[in-house]
Amino acid sequence: ALCLADAGTPVIALLEGRTYQRSAPHHFCYTNTHKPRWHEIWTRMQIRVNSSRMIRVTQVDSEEELGESKVWSFLSSFLKEKLNDTSIDVDLYSNKTCLKVELLEDGTMYCVVLFRRFDPKLFLVFFLGLLLFFCGDMLSRSQLFFYSAGISFGLLASLLILIYMVSKVLPKVTRCCSPCSSGAPSARLSLCSLCSPTGYLLLMGFVSFGICYRYGPLENERSINLLSWALQLLGLLLMYSGIQIHPIALALVVIAFCTKNLDYPLHWAFAAYRRVQSAWLGPSPPRLLTEEEFRVQGEVETRRALEELRSYCRSPDFSAWTAVSRIQAPKRFADFVAGACHVTHDEVSVHEREYGLGGIFLEDQLFDEEEEEE
Repeated sequence: ALCLADAGTPVIALLEGRTYQRSAPHHFCYTNTHKPRWHEIWTRMQIRVNSSRMIRVTQVDSEEELGESKVWSFLSSFLKEKLNDTSIDVDLYSNKTCLKVELLEDGTMYCVVLFRRFDPKLFLVFFLGLLLFFCGDMLSRSQLFFYSAGISFGLLASLLILIYMVSKVLPKVTRCCSPCSSGAPSARLSLCSLCSPTGYLLLMGFVSFGICYRYGPLENERSINLLSWALQLLGLLLMYSGIQIHPIALALVVIAFCTKNLDYPLHWAFAAYRRVQSAWLGPSPPRLLTEEEFRVQGEVETRRALEELRSYCRSPDFSAWTAVSRIQAPKRFADFVAGACHVTHDEVSVHEREYGLGGIFLEDQLFDEEEEEE
């Protein structure tokens, strides 16, 4: 398929897997005709332009932008580097992707090909996001991660600053590095080591390590929580960006979030179920104790209360002389505090005669019930 743009330049429709070789400026457009399928989650679609010499490749979103003014072409040339090997990513959900190829020298041969392939970089990005999300709590408390992340951030920031400064004062940098080619051997070695990228990276790496060592790893619990939440959020973003199919990416992000925080939804659901059940059925009556449970509970609670009383009597807060002056049997009280039983054998026998099986109290209760029945 071949048509003309607004400026008269031919527009060629790209087909997947086909190679187009040209030696003149052309405009190329790819029209997406099918929706992405589930097995293309890590599939990348690219338009690759190869040439024997330098060319200018500019990507646009539609055919209407292919014929825009020269001013926009001049400005966009600064955004796109002039290379002889250019790759342009194509969104699987875009309806149309267009590009224009301009020659810097007449007679330059170039070829354009559109292909679809499995991209391991997307899988690595997704796996890195999965690792950050599920291990964010552990990484935020790791000293190794703190120092490695601090050094990496320092190197990246220093590289960005260096690129900005070099782009602003390129002639000064050239003059600074010019002594590397002349002078004494030791001076040349020193200046070259300072001007080389390896020496600069080593220097900034040591500086970043010194700053991290000065302030040390995070110790405040709130700071650790903030770092953990930031790592988990970054992990979710990497997981979403590492999958090409947007619904599948969103579903996997939701599943990962629910899996990591599964206990909270289950706890909330169980609490809501109990509230609904209580409101619908009303408060359930308390369960009554059996005779055996009542006897065992009475013995356990009595034993515990007696031990608490002995502990209090042994404490310094207890006034022993005041207690002894008020009780009738001081020796028996002293034996009780020392660990003896709180009742004597005679008291146990009297209790069994009155309240045991065949006792006076039980017989009186039975006779009273029979009289009431009659």
